[in-house]
Amino acid sequence: MDVFELTRRLVDIESITSNEEAIGLYLFDYLAPMAEAYGGHVEKMPVEPRRFNVFARWGEPVVTLSTHLDTVPPFFPSREDNEVIWGRGACDVKGCIAAMTKAAEALLAQGVRNFGLLFVVGEERNSLGALTAARNPRGARFLVNGEPTENRLALGSKGSWRIEVATHGRMAHSAYPELGESAIDKLLDVLQDVRRVPLPRDPVLGGGTLNIGVISGGRAANVIPDEARAELMIRVVDGGESTREAVLAAVAGRADVRELLRIPAVRLGTLEGFETTVVSYTTDIPAFGEAWGRPFLIGPGSIHYAHTAEERVPKAQLARAVEIYQEIVKRLLS
Repeated sequence: MDVFELTRRLVDIESITSNEEAIGLYLFDYLAPMAEAYGGHVEKMPVEPRRFNVFARWGEPVVTLSTHLDTVPPFFPSREDNEVIWGRGACDVKGCIAAMTKAAEALLAQGVRNFGLLFVVGEERNSLGALTAARNPRGARFLVNGEPTENRLALGSKGSWRIEVATHGRMAHSAYPELGESAIDKLLDVLQDVRRVPLPRDPVLGGGTLNIGVISGGRAANVIPDEARAELMIRVVDGGESTREAVLAAVAGRADVRELLRIPAVRLGTLEGFETTVVSYTTDIPAFGEAWGRPFLIGPGSIHYAHTAEERVPKAQLARAVEIYQEIVKRLLS
């Protein structure tokens, strides 16, 4: 099948985070004949029960093409027209999986060896698959990570600091608010001060950003709320320490702050002749560390359509990505 059909096949396998088993089995079965025909090896790298990474190699892998298997919810199946393929995961990142797989087929047919394919679970939540792979390196010197960059080579990506901010109060009848303490009022005051925190800037990555993504709390409209909480995602342009200190200073002990995730910003490998970009999202690359080699980041599709009801990937970019991944593997091998 061509890269378009393979993309649609992958999109139509629901693989929301923690439910990657079916797509992992499909890719294992797809890659097994390629491994047998060209003297390679394909394996399931255990992560959790019914969750595994898929790793295929031909020779000793100097270069590894890698991306993730999971998607965000909700699932919706593929459709296409002459120019675009739609569906959950079309650009984030099943188009990347398809392009990398077809690039591998082309490279093998040309006699190229010493590269691998690594598809991991859990990127959309906690990078558990990449963390597992980092503990099980296979000797690669270069990692080409696939995410939607519109086929431009990313110079760097912002990191992220995800936190939960919780406040506590005392319940009372809403007709007598003086007898209680509103946890929601406390939370709103804290969040207002956190929003005023100036975030660091970087000459390449730009400025940090803050998103209050979730707010919850209270019991009923006629009850003074005794608890409230919010989840925040801050995109950082450094290791995140200065942002952490500034946010904690703004909170000033008025709320409990629990760190859910911290991933530093990263600078990425470059190659002459490629159009470049900078991305504001976080990838699996920090979780890999140096275990799989120097990282590069490139893939078809636009991040602006990822995680949306209009997720899509242009067919022209898919076809070009197959060529790009071949070119990158050859250049890094040389």
